Amino acid sequence: MRVVIARFPFDLLKTEVQEAMKGIKAEPVTGDSVFIGRRHYPVKQVGEIITRQDRRDFSAGEVTRALSCLGFVCRPTAALVPPTGLTPLETASALLGRPARA
Repeated sequence: MRVVIARFPFDLLKTEVQEAMKGIKAEPVTGDSVFIGRRHYPVKQVGEIITRQDRRDFSAGEVTRALSCLGFVCRPTAALVPPTGLTPLETASALLGRPARA
């Protein structure tokens, strides 16, 4: 399938992407992610490997669209943060290690 990433066209197949990522250790996921094989990879890491371009040359959205078209399951950043039921003030206080004042 022909996809465009960073204004460059690429002819990619799902099997080619899977083969390229075989043996690559997944970096910690802090943003959008894609499920390839049995691992979740950051989309920027996958984009860098399949395009051989610097990560600054393309957006996560471009790679996410391309991988979704190929049939991969992509997750947005918000899916990584479990709902806590805390208010924003309580969440920030917990992250800083101080109790929230009422």
